Amino acid sequence: MNLDKNLLYYKLPQMNQIKKLEKELAPLRSELNNHKLYKTLATVTDIKIFMEQHVFAVWDFMSLLKALQNHLTTTTVPWTPVANPATARFINEIVLGEESDVNEFGEPKSHYEMYLDAMHQVQASTKQVEDFLTLLNAEKSIENAAKKVQLNAETLKFINYTFHIIATNAPHKIATAFTFGREDVIPDMFFQIINQSKTESDSYSKLTYYLNRHIELDGDEHGPLSLKMVEELCGNDQQKWNDVLEVSKQSLQHRIALWDGIYNLIKTNNLVEA
Repeated sequence: MNLDKNLLYYKLPQMNQIKKLEKELAPLRSELNNHKLYKTLATVTDIKIFMEQHVFAVWDFMSLLKALQNHLTTTTVPWTPVANPATARFINEIVLGEESDVNEFGEPKSHYEMYLDAMHQVQASTKQVEDFLTLLNAEKSIENAAKKVQLNAETLKFINYTFHIIATNAPHKIATAFTFGREDVIPDMFFQIINQSKTESDSYSKLTYYLNRHIELDGDEHGPLSLKMVEELCGNDQQKWNDVLEVSKQSLQHRIALWDGIYNLIKTNNLVEA
């Protein structure tokens, strides 16, 4: 048997694992893609409320990304070669796109900074997230910072789960939360946000650019790269693939819970204003 055939036989079990995962996750993916939140985004005020909570998911996504970079590439001096150059390349390409992408004017910015710009455009408040990060830098405690800024309970649970996964120090688990809880679902989620919103697009052009940019990168580039990264990290280790299924389900459940929380905030605000 030649080398190409050996490689094919090695890859087939992993390809089957991905197909099995996608089948197992289909109900949760469907629940997320058809979430009632999307139809509530009918006014600029609704968009503001959404962004003021979703920005925390944009921020903690960057922490998942940097955790992967720390595990899969050499980020210390003196430099030494990494164990797997293929996964190092995957994550470095994703870091390039997420940490130093270009905005609609061709200016280098992280996606978090682009999101803050979009919030400023619709006059959504960035005070809570900025105060949160200031406190976090000073106290190094997510719980204390969240309590002081009175962060919404569902948003805090979402963040806590992200950092729980990071704290496992298990690259395949971190990559799973990154891939199946973020990169692999973002295009579908953001299509729903763009398609369901009834507000005038000019009033939130920066948000539309941000969402479209994510759809472009995650659907065409980052999503497939992330799947390859998970395959490389798990290989033919069945226990790791079991972990992938568990973390994938939990990640999607926490995203749905976050959407539930934002939906309730919007509905409560609409009742107050009625």
